Amino acid sequence: MDYLGLSFEQLDEQAVAKLLRSRGADKDFAYLVTPNVDHIVRLSKLDRDSAERTAYRHAAWRLCDSRMLSLLASLQGVRLLVVTGSDLTVRLFDDIAAAGDHICLIGGQPGDPAFLEARRPGIRVTQHIPPMGLHEDEAARAAAARFAAASGARFVLIAVGSPQQELIAAAIRDMPGTRGTGLCVGAGLDFLTGRERRAPRWMQRLALEWLHRLLSNPRRFWRRYLVEGPRIFKLAWQFRRR
Repeated sequence: MDYLGLSFEQLDEQAVAKLLRSRGADKDFAYLVTPNVDHIVRLSKLDRDSAERTAYRHAAWRLCDSRMLSLLASLQGVRLLVVTGSDLTVRLFDDIAAAGDHICLIGGQPGDPAFLEARRPGIRVTQHIPPMGLHEDEAARAAAARFAAASGARFVLIAVGSPQQELIAAAIRDMPGTRGTGLCVGAGLDFLTGRERRAPRWMQRLALEWLHRLLSNPRRFWRRYLVEGPRIFKLAWQFRRR
């Protein structure tokens, strides 16, 4: 389903979980992305052939990560099923990954592999922590992509923020002979480990998760949600006129 310049998959969380379970470590590398309002606004400012837009276009699956985006789409007759990166991260370690699986983690903190292995006994987690400034550091992104490609992992969990994570996933895909499945999950790992708290369920249902994040860390998020984010309404209005 096309909306605001991206084609979204018509898959619910159960269908995505089933799809991921079906993909072994021997599958040709493919990755999923989880666009939200912030992503859509940022992409709207870029040329179609930019590296960032290409990274989203080359993703095998584009899943709507935003209930606000889904609500706007529904008001315009477009159905977007919400499957958040945060929920997928939980599902990966609860009932998708199996004993014996190898998961490659790009990002996170030094103690995360031990935490994840304890949460899902029988898996093995290897980790690469890129340096700060990854968005502007092409060499560092390439190093992260090489680490993931060489790992041979069934799943590559890329948790370094957008658009760095999508650019890394696209770089892995472009390497010859790469295998496995990449998941670009943003802050999903931080929620799973407890470094950040998700909004209460009632706020999630009312599409107010953005407000919870803003109130939790206004210094970090004020510009995203109060300056950049409202541009989504202009994009939606332009979509309606088309």
